[in-house]
Amino acid sequence: MQWTTIVKKEMLEDFRNFKWVWVPLVFILIAIMDPLTTYYMPKIMDAVGGMPDGTVFEMPEVSPYTAIMMSLTEMSMFGVLVAVAITMAVIAGERKSGVAELILVKPVGYFTYILAKWTEKVILILASYIIGMLVSWYYINLLFGEITIGEFVPLVLFYALWLIFVTTLTIFYNTLFKTPGIVISVTIATLLGMHIVYRIFQHKLSWFPNSLSSHIGDMLNSGSIPSELWGASLVTILVSVVLLFASRYVFRTKEMAN
Repeated sequence: MQWTTIVKKEMLEDFRNFKWVWVPLVFILIAIMDPLTTYYMPKIMDAVGGMPDGTVFEMPEVSPYTAIMMSLTEMSMFGVLVAVAITMAVIAGERKSGVAELILVKPVGYFTYILAKWTEKVILILASYIIGMLVSWYYINLLFGEITIGEFVPLVLFYALWLIFVTTLTIFYNTLFKTPGIVISVTIATLLGMHIVYRIFQHKLSWFPNSLSSHIGDMLNSGSIPSELWGASLVTILVSVVLLFASRYVFRTKEMAN
């Protein structure tokens, strides 16, 4: 009952703040931006005056798999930033304003409070992400070629694990810091650090969470799910679970200390 009440409260608050409107719209824009720009680039160049006389410019042929991976690449950049931005104050803001203490005194369990906040943000982010990818899938099938539903669904589900991990990491830092600005800074710094580590040691870190996108591309090209993708998915889920329980421990320790 407590969990359900907090989830409903968070959803109502996000409806009132129009997050259930603008977040899906932003994810749609992120998902279609690269594929549409690539397809219409010759027409865009003609519209702005074209190339100098005698210049030959041919756009390379883009496969539907390459086009859908463009959408995932944009999600990895801008989609992640949006996810972090809308999650950075979900607990830290209430801790700073004192609202968290009022809720926890009722009493509401620490893990119930964290899990409810996490659940609502995951629902919002994943719903927006899925809507964005569905729109991208529609235009890619229309402009570049067919991606079957059997190829599209695993792609969406596997990449959703990365967004869940990013949300969980942001929630963890919410319990560690009271200032939303610090939360977003440390979260982005952690993600950048993970990216650098993966780029340097990717030949040894085939199950690293950052490898999900690469393995998804391999899945599309091969037509089967590689074992590395299963491994990276399992590690991502396990790390997310550990972060959730670590959030409960940190949050409970800090609140009791206060």
